[in-house]
Amino acid sequence: LTAIDRLVITELLQVLSARQRASGEQFAPQAGLYSVNLSGASINDSSFSDFLLRQLARYPVPPSLLCFEVTETTAISNLTKAAELMHELKNMGCRFALDDFGIGMSSFAYLKYLPVDFLKIDGTFVRDMAADEMDCAIVEAINRIAHILGMQTVAEIVEDQATLDRLRLLGVDYAQGFHIARPEPLQMSLPETPAM
Repeated sequence: LTAIDRLVITELLQVLSARQRASGEQFAPQAGLYSVNLSGASINDSSFSDFLLRQLARYPVPPSLLCFEVTETTAISNLTKAAELMHELKNMGCRFALDDFGIGMSSFAYLKYLPVDFLKIDGTFVRDMAADEMDCAIVEAINRIAHILGMQTVAEIVEDQATLDRLRLLGVDYAQGFHIARPEPLQMSLPETPAM
């Protein structure tokens, strides 16, 4: 799995770097975020941060554009290694999202030890929260605790306007799901240049 993670990161950096060269413009300070899922194998790979440093030196992409996503289960099962890697990559300028948060509600305590920028609220609670008060209360609790810890929140599996409206009322920062947009592939080819 580490090889797959590394391949995805290298491909992403190649595409972003090539786009920047083709446009001739510098990366804008708020150019967005590109999220990359990391496996438990990469979390446990002591050479991963060195690999990333080499890739960032090779492809001049601002690290602030990269947001690495780690599932709650992976982070908690490898807490020391996960926290260590997160600190190393955040010192480079990268960001982190804790994915699928809320499945194990006892995991609130672990948030104090993980330097996470974004907390992704598991879709299990989001999907029916417009009609289910218990789910809504769980989303509200996760959102409040995340904000107290200085994290931004992302609600997963937002599939209708009623859910989006409820999330807005609760102050959830971002929403992800088919109601917002369908996934699209990253454009791998460079834009065509006009013939001279």
